[in-house]
Amino acid sequence: MKPAAPPPRLFEALEAPLLALDPLPRGLWLWTLVHSHGRWLDRPAALETWRQALIAGTVPSQPGWPSSGLAHAITDMLQHLGLPAFCHGKAELAEQVLRALLWHLDLIPDYRDRGASPERAQAMALEAFADDWRERTALVDALTEVLGDLGELKNMRWDVVRGLLRSEGWQAAVRIRRLIEDLPGLSALIAGLGRDRDCTAQAEESSTGNQAPQPLPVPRMVQRRLRVPDLPGETRGVQRADRIARMLPAEAMLLGHPRLRLVWHARRAERTLLCYEDDDCLLEPLPRPQPATLPQPRPRREMGPMMICVDTSASMRGGAEAVAKAVVLEAARIAHAQRRACHVYAFGGPDEVVELTLGFDSAGLTRLVDFIGQAFRGGTDICLPLERALVRLGESGWQQADLMIASDGEFGATPALAAAVLQAKTTQGLRVQGVLIGDRETVGLAELADDVFWVRDWRRFGGSSAASPVHDRRLTALYFPGALRSAQNRAATLDGEAAARAVRAGRKESTPT
Repeated sequence: MKPAAPPPRLFEALEAPLLALDPLPRGLWLWTLVHSHGRWLDRPAALETWRQALIAGTVPSQPGWPSSGLAHAITDMLQHLGLPAFCHGKAELAEQVLRALLWHLDLIPDYRDRGASPERAQAMALEAFADDWRERTALVDALTEVLGDLGELKNMRWDVVRGLLRSEGWQAAVRIRRLIEDLPGLSALIAGLGRDRDCTAQAEESSTGNQAPQPLPVPRMVQRRLRVPDLPGETRGVQRADRIARMLPAEAMLLGHPRLRLVWHARRAERTLLCYEDDDCLLEPLPRPQPATLPQPRPRREMGPMMICVDTSASMRGGAEAVAKAVVLEAARIAHAQRRACHVYAFGGPDEVVELTLGFDSAGLTRLVDFIGQAFRGGTDICLPLERALVRLGESGWQQADLMIASDGEFGATPALAAAVLQAKTTQGLRVQGVLIGDRETVGLAELADDVFWVRDWRRFGGSSAASPVHDRRLTALYFPGALRSAQNRAATLDGEAAARAVRAGRKESTPT
């Protein structure tokens, strides 16, 4: 076998200085080679030192480039702006900072050509860099306040971010984000949607830590029923005794006779007076050791796709509208942070459905801001968004999705659609979470949602201090239980034809069928 030819070494010595470019991202290569400040042989290794330090959240002590005086000025400026913490763990952002720094430092010869001294030219370059990134950090802080972790959004064009943050929709998003802090439990509720991952084992492991289970017997309290004779309670009959307080009136009459009273004393001594027999029962608690049979938690699945149906009808204006938008914004935050699919159905009257896919790019953020800036109006028809949600549930990537309905409950699904939702729950495992932004739970919401999260004080989010006029959200179930399409009510309900036949036959409600 012919041996491999040795690599050519003709240009190895000439290319050796360029090996320092390999650790750098390609976006920094050109700036490193053509920069006007210092020797280019010193820049590649020094820029890699700067980059690694920024990613680590610090500044280098001895970078090797630029000159010592300028390097100290740069480190002071970066720390003053908070850029090391800003770039911590974000390689792309650290690269953007270095590219901007190289661009501003390359303008120092231009400042000197305009008559500035070397010190003044360096100060002008650093001031321009600081002004530029002071605005950018403020923009990113504003994005982070509303959206949390930016992820891919940190690579957005700054002019797009600047225009987005000046829009009315973004200002509304900022106000709504502050409302979420006054809705305890909403974030955990939305985060629990989806069925991609079994979270039961993880929750048990985090709660127990490394502690071994203790197989100790669990004492179980049982109650023993004891009959206590002569204890005032229930009268059972008549007995022979010496209880004066419980003797019959016939015995008491003997005391008024001059001779028969001696008979009464004799009977009392012999305990043969006719007295009422009464007793009572006491419940005695007794500890009984039982084997340690701890209840097993039901499997809980989370971290899956989310489908949000948001009511945008006219009845949602005011505080209810703010809460509904807060639900969508929090769903966008959680989906963005956990890289989960989220699809929103904003429904109004018949055939009024706006679908919104919450993405992780600038286009998805723009769609979210536009939705938050919209006003709610129109009627209420939930049938079309539910139909589309059930269709999406059968598509690839959405089989493990859960559905959330945020509404005031002023709607009603058709019996066929309610049956289709029930079928999806039974066969596909769909879970429907309701967010009631109103005073009472209606029939339409109660028969669709497995559980309802009640925002009782929704009026205060619209600037009103009025409290809810009801004490319980389940007024419909309490006072109109027959109106719910439960399994028991369906079994006891006749259709129109069967009811007509019963009326013609003269049968009544009490007549057996």
